[in-house]
Amino acid sequence: MNQNNSETPWWISDYQPTQVQTGRPQKNLTFLAVTMAIIAGIIGSVIGRATANLHTQTNLVSSKSTIERAPDSIAAIAAKVSPSVVSITVSTPSGGDTGSGFFIASNGYILTNNHVVSAAANGNGNIRANLVNGKSYPAALVGRDVAYDLAVIKIDVTDAPALQLGNSDAIQVGDGVIAIGSPLGLAGTVTSGIISAKNRAVTSGSGTGESSFINALQTDAAINPGNSGGPLVDMSGAVIGINSAIASLGSSFTGQSGSIGLGFAIPINQAKKTADQLIKSGVATYPVMGLQLTTNFTGVGAQIATVTQGYPAAKAGILPGDVITAIDDKNVNSSDEAIVIVRSHSVGDRIKVRFARNGVSKEVTLTLVAAKG
Repeated sequence: MNQNNSETPWWISDYQPTQVQTGRPQKNLTFLAVTMAIIAGIIGSVIGRATANLHTQTNLVSSKSTIERAPDSIAAIAAKVSPSVVSITVSTPSGGDTGSGFFIASNGYILTNNHVVSAAANGNGNIRANLVNGKSYPAALVGRDVAYDLAVIKIDVTDAPALQLGNSDAIQVGDGVIAIGSPLGLAGTVTSGIISAKNRAVTSGSGTGESSFINALQTDAAINPGNSGGPLVDMSGAVIGINSAIASLGSSFTGQSGSIGLGFAIPINQAKKTADQLIKSGVATYPVMGLQLTTNFTGVGAQIATVTQGYPAAKAGILPGDVITAIDDKNVNSSDEAIVIVRSHSVGDRIKVRFARNGVSKEVTLTLVAAKG
């Protein structure tokens, strides 16, 4: 340590570090920094331009193509049929209800179910027909028939889009069908399915103690309350049935009464005959043999309770206690089936009736007559 630097504070060392020449390296560093900055600027500029190009040159591609639908597609048929389907509302002092219907003539005749409008019968309520174009009209009850659960109402128009009525006898199990109506008040609802079975014996009621017997078409197209009276159409758009009833699990399982894929429709061939009678006279009739059936019979067939004198059954020799086992070679398993088979015929038709009496099978032929009163 240098003694002459006694005044030098102790923390200052007498070690003299070698001076580093910083001039050229600083220039190099500066050049490097500038070069890096320029490169970074160039890269940034390139990235910026590339990014800008992505923003300015990227265009979203939108499709201008249209979907071509075959005339027999569900969408095409729904578009064709829907304008002819109406939502029906019924208002009574005790409440209201909704259902469906469809035009069968251009002058405003609408076919629907009896149970849709029965609450407004005898002047007890008002009926309105609500069209898909938003217009609503008061409707007059032309006539109704409890036996087949059918009714005709009319609104004051001259250009209604009437639907084509098909041939329900020609429909086959497995054929595609479309149901259109107002389930739960949801107008214009479209569902589709197939014909699951034919000639189902179905009974239905209007809620007023009236019962109908239907030789029904069965379909798995979803049908719910409010669909009643709406059309069931084939894949050409022709009406082959009137949606009328559903089977449901009810309170025994879920407590729900909606569709479980078991819907039933009145065949249009029967409905045409009834509608024609209602339009012409306000009333319709149905064929009978002239007998009453036992309601609590537990065997196979339809047991006869009473026979009305002067009617075809009595004239053919059928007696109380006889059990009908077949009509026109169709097996009869219950009284409902016997009624439905008979009502699928017309007044004046001749039918074969096979029945059992004391274990002996007999067969007779008789001519159906119109029910009275």
